Amino acid sequence: MKILLNTGLFLVSACALLPAGDWPQWRGPRRDGLSTGRTWPNSLDTNLLRQSWRVELGPSYSGPIACGERVFTTETREQKREIVTAFERGSGKELWRAEWEGTVRVPFFARSNGDWIRATPACDGESLFVAGMRDVLLCLDAQTGRERWRFDFVEKLETPVPAFGFVCAPLVEDEAVYVQAGASFVKLDKRTGEILWRTLRDAGGRRGSAFSSPIFATLAGKRQLVVQKREKLTGVDPNDGRVLWEQPVETFRGMNILTPVAYRDMLFTSTHGGRTSGFKVSQAGDRFTVSEAWRHKAQGYMSTPVVIDGVAYTHLEARG
Repeated sequence: MKILLNTGLFLVSACALLPAGDWPQWRGPRRDGLSTGRTWPNSLDTNLLRQSWRVELGPSYSGPIACGERVFTTETREQKREIVTAFERGSGKELWRAEWEGTVRVPFFARSNGDWIRATPACDGESLFVAGMRDVLLCLDAQTGRERWRFDFVEKLETPVPAFGFVCAPLVEDEAVYVQAGASFVKLDKRTGEILWRTLRDAGGRRGSAFSSPIFATLAGKRQLVVQKREKLTGVDPNDGRVLWEQPVETFRGMNILTPVAYRDMLFTSTHGGRTSGFKVSQAGDRFTVSEAWRHKAQGYMSTPVVIDGVAYTHLEARG
């Protein structure tokens, strides 16, 4: 989860040094936290970085995304309405707004951090996929905001409302959208919202319902989905939802929050009340194995690492 206390959204420009590349989903184009534009300047002081426009927003954990000529944001208003807004990228002009009733009062020990909408949306250029707190996935026309379809996991799958809300950032690839919702991991047809497969089911509510977001990675020669549940890291076949491997991950109260990071055949993760680990994925025949290659006592908690030239950088959990 990325904390964005949305009192305002800023667009800044680096004096035309950088092209206006897209940032269409959680952690960017490749879901790895890396920009794919030109090389950044060595510093971003006021001589290079200038504010182009600003708009006021309500609170949200979600990050903004940029797709084509639009910037999309989410927010929660009056503790009852969730809102997604499209802005013109160059001017900040509001192009459209969609909203719906739907919030969750999170458990008391987390309430001081807010009951706001959690998940960062995803855009494929045509559609915007937005996760509402009450386990609802909406597909909106990116140009107009018109609702194309809606999947209410609580209503259709008869699963509990997740105690901390729908946290997973949707992952879109080809004709599918993948989410950790409905006390499970689900692949849906992005055109219709039809479920194509469902796996990794749990009890939902407070002890289930994932905090993390999936990624695609090629591990031991096999392209697969990497999914972090509350107490396990898993590999899933994108074609049929088959679980390829599972690895328990030590944590306090299932707080596996950050997005796992892949580097070659390694996976990095870090937990609240646990540790930072590097897991190596291997394959012999049709069987995958996972081994802990190293561990460190540091705790990343909510901060997902960024890997640059073989080095992983992360913010550590603040200790009182």
